[in-house]
Amino acid sequence: MKQIKLSNIILTNFKGIKSFELHANGQNIEVYGKNEAGKTSVFDAFIWLLFDKNSHNQKDFGIKTLVNGNVKHNLNHEVEATFLIDGQELSLKKVFAEKWTKKRGSVTKEFTGHTTDYFIDGVPSKKKEYTDKVAELVNEEVFKLLTSPNYFNDQLHWKDRRKTLLEIAGDVTDQEVISSNQSLKKLTDILNGKSIEDLRKIIAAKRKEINQELERIPVRIDEINRNKPFTDDLSASDINSRMNELNAQIDKKNNHLSEIKNGSEVNKLKLQLSDINLKLSQVKNQHEQDNQQVIYSLQAKLQEERSNANIIDSKIKNNEQRKSMNDRNIEVFKKDMDGLREKWNVKNKEEFTHEQDCNCPTCGQELPEEQLDEAREKALAQFKTAKSKYLEAVKEDGLLAKQKVDALQQENESITAEINKLAEQLEYKKSEYEKLQIKIEEAQNSAKPLGENQEHQKLIAEKERINSKINEINSSVESSVNQVKQEIEQLKSEQSELQLDLSKIKQFEQSEKRIAELEKQEQELAAEFEKQEEQLYLTEEFIRTKVNLLEEKINSKFKHARFNLFKQNINGGLEEVCETTYKGVPYTKDLNDGAKINVGLDIIDTLSKHYGVQAPIFIDNAETVTNFFANIDSQVIKLIASKQDENLRIEFTKEMELV
Repeated sequence: MKQIKLSNIILTNFKGIKSFELHANGQNIEVYGKNEAGKTSVFDAFIWLLFDKNSHNQKDFGIKTLVNGNVKHNLNHEVEATFLIDGQELSLKKVFAEKWTKKRGSVTKEFTGHTTDYFIDGVPSKKKEYTDKVAELVNEEVFKLLTSPNYFNDQLHWKDRRKTLLEIAGDVTDQEVISSNQSLKKLTDILNGKSIEDLRKIIAAKRKEINQELERIPVRIDEINRNKPFTDDLSASDINSRMNELNAQIDKKNNHLSEIKNGSEVNKLKLQLSDINLKLSQVKNQHEQDNQQVIYSLQAKLQEERSNANIIDSKIKNNEQRKSMNDRNIEVFKKDMDGLREKWNVKNKEEFTHEQDCNCPTCGQELPEEQLDEAREKALAQFKTAKSKYLEAVKEDGLLAKQKVDALQQENESITAEINKLAEQLEYKKSEYEKLQIKIEEAQNSAKPLGENQEHQKLIAEKERINSKINEINSSVESSVNQVKQEIEQLKSEQSELQLDLSKIKQFEQSEKRIAELEKQEQELAAEFEKQEEQLYLTEEFIRTKVNLLEEKINSKFKHARFNLFKQNINGGLEEVCETTYKGVPYTKDLNDGAKINVGLDIIDTLSKHYGVQAPIFIDNAETVTNFFANIDSQVIKLIASKQDENLRIEFTKEMELV
């Protein structure tokens, strides 16, 4: 169990507190003071020192000293605390200061922002080093859970509270839940590897879709009923019988009309007229084909020339990319050659130097001159050999780099020649398809209209002559023909009205069929909805069973606090929640402040054991608690409102009062 205790904390110009030092020495203490004396500010300073937030988990809060509502400038706002970590001291300090800068051309300094300085054991540190050091002590969220009795219930989201409780007690598997309740056996097959949450989402989506469809079906049926035609006075068999009669009468009238119109000379002229119409069509097709053939040929050639030009342009770009890459490589090799040349010159200028001990290392006597000369000659030979090898190696590297430069420059000359050649080809291609475009425009402008075609003009004239002759012949029978045609039109008019009645009957039958389909679909959807309702009930029963199991496991970990993990809605459904209670009273509704603090201490006690960490606990508004339910091993700092204490007063307490 890691023990974190507060030895002392010093506030300077923090939230209006000019100077205050709290010596706790790792013991339980009580801090007395009237309202607005700064009790909560001590807790805020403690949290800000570690996590840049106040005791309400707010990052944006006022640290600076105010005078008549205005910020007092040029003050350093400091908090320094000494902790006992398993008996070892750790000092942390943070200084928040204003930054004033004199801009160019200005006499006075201007306020330009803030700075924050960090210290670990008195040594200036970077922010990351500081935050990493704090993180080594304990996770931020865990630390807040362990230092404030209200944090778990007042500031932590209910989903995070629920998650924390599940971490403490351990979750139960879906199979364990199903095995504990006989009525849930069907769920194993329904789940088929899915989680309860996923299944509930699927059911909710299906129920929504079915509901929407069930709501649409009556609307569709009503719309169909309103659009159904009235057919009560119509009979399909009677209508079809009358239609057959009319068809027979129309056929008879048409035959009579043909007899009136039919004549040998008229038929002969009509055959000629048909032949002329065929020729007119052929002339028209040939005329259009002759006009377009030249244009089509020119357009095909234009497309071919453009394609060839694009190929040449692509080759030019590829060669330009190769040349650009070669130029970059040449620059690199030239820089390498310059570097090698510098190395060669530096090495070549080196002179032989030789220093040696003239005395024998064994007896200390001076060595003979011949031995000294021999050693010097040997060292000189080694120096020359090494220098020669180094210069030769540098020379070879330089020659190799030069060869590469020469090869690339030679390649670039070939590429440039190829680019110039391709550019000439491209210009030629461009001029070619510009000529083709002009030819196409000329061909389009020169196309003659069909009316100027001499063959077409002759055929039109012949057609008009024959029609005129037919009209002359038919003028004598025109009166009889018109009479028969009028009778045929009357019969067809009646036929159209009967056909409309048949369409109404067909539309009515189709509407009835569609209504039957929709009613059947409605029944199937209702059955499917009942099935989804049953599955939904099983999932709710699963959650209810699981929650009961979880609540038993979780509540067994606490002495006084109890937790409701779900609530029953009016519609019978279950809603996941996380509500802390004490003796059945919800924390967020009717629980008094003293009980809230005691419940929070009970939660901290369990969380400390779970996380293996004991941290200083700040109990704000501790005067509301007359009796404490739990014996807490952690260091406890009570912040107590006291009317008679104008300034903060500190008292040491040996242990918490217990009930």
